[in-house]
Amino acid sequence: MEPTNKIALVTGGSRGLGKNMALTLAQKGNDVIIVYRTNENEANEVVSEIEKLGRAAAAVQLDVADTKAFKGFFETISSLLKEKWGRDTFDFLINNAGIDRSSSFADTTEEDFDELVNVHFKGVYFLTQKALPFLADGGRIVNLSSGLARFATPGYAAYGSIKGAIEVFTRYLAKELGHRGITANVVAPGIIRTDFTKRAFSHEGLEAYMNSLTALGRVGEPEDIGGVVAFLCSKEAGWINAQRIEASGGMNL
Repeated sequence: MEPTNKIALVTGGSRGLGKNMALTLAQKGNDVIIVYRTNENEANEVVSEIEKLGRAAAAVQLDVADTKAFKGFFETISSLLKEKWGRDTFDFLINNAGIDRSSSFADTTEEDFDELVNVHFKGVYFLTQKALPFLADGGRIVNLSSGLARFATPGYAAYGSIKGAIEVFTRYLAKELGHRGITANVVAPGIIRTDFTKRAFSHEGLEAYMNSLTALGRVGEPEDIGGVVAFLCSKEAGWINAQRIEASGGMNL
């Protein structure tokens, strides 16, 4: 019998976009496992907010760049699923965790490039691979890309290229996992006001400039993204597969 409660696992779920995704998924009736890298207190606060919504939640630590930690991480997830939910699987994998290492192409260091690859591509690739035995048939995978994979903004050659790789990877996931009824889609935000973009917004005039590039006339907020992710995890979105959905308010049209 299909479980009544759907469970989402959200990486980078303790703050910013991931926090809003987790809360929105909970508001839509889903339970949530928050994955955080360093800030346990923030993660536990999100868990408390989810529980106040009447949903079950838990927080588990993981650095998504540390692929050697994935085996132990999923052993923890397996035990948690059994103990808290009486299940062997979860339903939705949201690969949201990210870092910012902006620099011009000419100035990009190999160290920064490797950090970006390890978090945004290698980590996503192998975390998803290791998640497959624990992801329920009929489940959903939502990967995060960026508007920067569609339009070029100086300073983001490495980041935008890696997000482009995520978009190709997502199509392969959809093709190879379709026999299990698992869909895979990409959400590509435009510029969003979060801790992730705090440094960019510190530059005088940037927000006004970004507003001018956006059809809806403003930069995004986390609330503009969480609902899109929650929709892709809904029953109504079950026939959407291998698609890139840009949620940018119409940037650089």
